[in-house]
Amino acid sequence: MIRFFREHVFHNVGLKLMALAIALLLWMAVARDPVAEMAVTVPLEFHHVPDYLEISSDSLPQVQIRVRGPAHALREAAPADVHALLDLSNAKPGEITYELTARQIHLPAGVNVVQVIPSLVRINFDTRAMRMIPVRPRVVGTFASGYRISHIVCDPSSIAIVGPKKRVEAIEDAITDPVDATGVVDQATFTTHLFVPDPLVRIVHSEPVHVTVSVTRPERPGRD
Repeated sequence: MIRFFREHVFHNVGLKLMALAIALLLWMAVARDPVAEMAVTVPLEFHHVPDYLEISSDSLPQVQIRVRGPAHALREAAPADVHALLDLSNAKPGEITYELTARQIHLPAGVNVVQVIPSLVRINFDTRAMRMIPVRPRVVGTFASGYRISHIVCDPSSIAIVGPKKRVEAIEDAITDPVDATGVVDQATFTTHLFVPDPLVRIVHSEPVHVTVSVTRPERPGRD
């Protein structure tokens, strides 16, 4: 019996007591940490979007996630630690409703989902389209008496846009920021930027536009 205690109980007794003390401290820390709840608002993350599709919904909701877990875990969780993931690999043109459940939520260890709001998300999809549209300059300003704008040239004169097909087809032209040609005599070139009046339609190569304004004074009748 003495040999048993010596070999199995008192062997490395210091290490065993230290391990017991650590386990006791960990248990006390967990036992004293209350369970808490909080709400986290995050954007939807879209994964595996088919290359030929575009999301054509005017707006997409933020997702509010109510989570529960140890208070210290919730306090230490950063916004980047919580994700709402939506797999769009099976999406096709049209309107599709997706269910949001705990399976779509990525959380830190030890934290659980209580509720996802909204639980359903409806998204519109359209085929991706690209086409060329003209550039329309906006030139403003005042000129010396008798002078007027005779010619305006844009470089480039047209640009490519891409986005949901129906929205791309509805765009007539790309408009420049206002160019103030006040005081120009003869000719001047200005550098400006373009605007497309649809947030879901993108300019393929968004580069500055050069607008050349020519100003002349018409000859008076009867003058040689």
